Amino acid sequence: MKKTFFAAALAIVLCTGMICSVAEARQWKYPKARRGDAADTLFGTRVADPYRWMETPDTPELTEWISQENALTTGYLAKIQEWPILKNEIRDHLKYARFTVPQKRGNRYFFSKNDGLQNQNVLYFMTSLSGDPAVLLDPNTLSQDGTVALSTQAFSRDGRYFAYGLSRSGSDREEISVRDVNSGKDMTDLLRWCKFTGIAWSPDNKGFYYDRYPEPGTVPKEDENNYDKVYWHTLGTPQTQDRLIYERPDAKELGFGAIVTDDGKYLFLYVGHGTDAQNRLYYRERSSDGPFIRLIDTADAGYGFLGNIGPIVYLQTDLNAPHGKIIAVDLDHPDRRNWKDVVPEQADVISSVNLVDRHFVVVYLHDAHNIMKIYALDGTPGRDVALPTLGTANSVSGEQNDKEFFFQFTSFLYPPTVFRYSFEDNTLTVFRKSGINIDPTQFETIQVFAPSKDGTKIPMFLTYQKGIKLDGNNPTILYGYGGFSQNILPSFSSTRLIWLENGGIYASAVLRGGNEYGEEWHKAGMLGKKQNVFDDFIACAHWLIDQKYTSTPKLAIQGGSNGGLLVSACMIQEPHLFGAVIDQVPVTDMLRYQKFTVGRYWTGEYGNAEASADQFRNLYAYSPLHNVKKGTTYPPVLITTADHDDRVVPSHAMKFCATLQEVDAGVHPILIRIDTKAGHGGGKPTAKQIEELTDIYTFLFETLQARLEN
Repeated sequence: MKKTFFAAALAIVLCTGMICSVAEARQWKYPKARRGDAADTLFGTRVADPYRWMETPDTPELTEWISQENALTTGYLAKIQEWPILKNEIRDHLKYARFTVPQKRGNRYFFSKNDGLQNQNVLYFMTSLSGDPAVLLDPNTLSQDGTVALSTQAFSRDGRYFAYGLSRSGSDREEISVRDVNSGKDMTDLLRWCKFTGIAWSPDNKGFYYDRYPEPGTVPKEDENNYDKVYWHTLGTPQTQDRLIYERPDAKELGFGAIVTDDGKYLFLYVGHGTDAQNRLYYRERSSDGPFIRLIDTADAGYGFLGNIGPIVYLQTDLNAPHGKIIAVDLDHPDRRNWKDVVPEQADVISSVNLVDRHFVVVYLHDAHNIMKIYALDGTPGRDVALPTLGTANSVSGEQNDKEFFFQFTSFLYPPTVFRYSFEDNTLTVFRKSGINIDPTQFETIQVFAPSKDGTKIPMFLTYQKGIKLDGNNPTILYGYGGFSQNILPSFSSTRLIWLENGGIYASAVLRGGNEYGEEWHKAGMLGKKQNVFDDFIACAHWLIDQKYTSTPKLAIQGGSNGGLLVSACMIQEPHLFGAVIDQVPVTDMLRYQKFTVGRYWTGEYGNAEASADQFRNLYAYSPLHNVKKGTTYPPVLITTADHDDRVVPSHAMKFCATLQEVDAGVHPILIRIDTKAGHGGGKPTAKQIEELTDIYTFLFETLQARLEN
């Protein structure tokens, strides 16, 4: 690898003992970004916001700045000789068939497959497990560049109809169409103004329930992601004839999801507020036009609907059980005193529950990896399902009256594999393997525990080549997330093998803010305790260095979205601890995030700087954008975002980049990569993934001075 930064380091050494200005020492020249005079005064504190103009998209000034920044980043990466080599290797490592878990509806099994380099997965169906697959929908035919993606999917009970959403250019917005599976042709149905939409078919195929937001222009712009409403859509009719089922104009921030019970008798509504872990449940008989019965209306816990047998409803909840349990509620006697624990809380945390063949299929979390158990309907323990190794069992698929269920299993060295469990003979078999062949014996994964600042033990998975030397010279990627109850579990990446094959270590940290150890673990990393998450991640970095797995010049941190907030905050708080930072679609402006798109959904997790002085002080203390220090030597940083990201708006990344570039000492590259016709990451075509991964790995190999074995 070329010693790109030796000249910069030498320039600083030569300035020792002299009077050198920051401008004279700077080795990186960045595009000029105008500083405005925007500012806010919050609880007596004036907060400058000089790059607020970047919040307005598509202006000539911003378009020019983006163009110059992309040119700088592209020009830097293009000069690195490893870029074309890595691009070819990434393409080669993605050339394998991969499958999703099948869903059974009627006598059909629906699943998706990607041959390897297709931009989007193709949806297939079979009429038996051994039948020949037939294509139902190929999104690759809908755009030349692969930027139209299949998002929402909902099959009718008998498998005759398929309601599906299409997302364009990475947007969370989608339009819903309906396809007749028998003919393979779309019907006339088209539903607009949908986002994060749930669809619940009626058993008679006459239509479905769905939720959507207001038509733009009918409400103020800031309310376009409020006032979610539930509608009934009759198949074959225009959207203008859809019947309003439920709305809450008095509580505009509530969101809804419709559920039709398997017996078709009840319509349940999942009622939530943003990303809060607590929710409500309402219901009524589906044949009724009367008011919904508020079965649970206190939002004191999470309640997940599992199924029903007559009036007995089964729920997964963490009510008085932070690790989760399964309860039975009799709709004829709904008072809480009559609720019954069916599967009580265990030492391990419930990750997911499915009701299949009148059994509960429960996936537990044990030290951030999964175990699977089956219980009878009365809670009697059945058998444990033996998983292949320490890893992740997800996407369990099976209906209440099915005799089988499917799930995917994966781990750091175990490619995603679809398994089938049969209740008829109690057997677990491999249904489909990924089409990749790796030799896992040359690598190993271990789990370690690093003490955080307050003594809390933080789990961390390390994957690397066997026989690695603990001499501090191993290039290492430390990944984390830590928020929104999201579990960071073992996962497989074929392109990550490139890193491992070239002597790299991959470390995945299990931080507070997730749900790996239950709701207490989540609460310990949210709101006023968010600093715990940063402390956990920094502690993991120190542990890797102290144990000689790596050293600061060889250590990169990586995270996206909330994980982008994580790495942004950590690099600001400990700028001399890391050798490189991969900062993907980050949240960085903690004082204004709630003002854009769906940011208001996150106030239950982060707080709101405008709500109280305490919340302002907490957010201001760690907000990455507001804690950049002039003249600090920050590590090499590659920030990524996309022009169509309507979840975490790109101004977070752009304002952060401009601020870093303005005050940074100029020793290391502070670069931003702003993708076009892309969003937060969902539905990103394979071609764009290859380009982004190539840039990221090239940046890492160069800045960490890793070796690339040809």
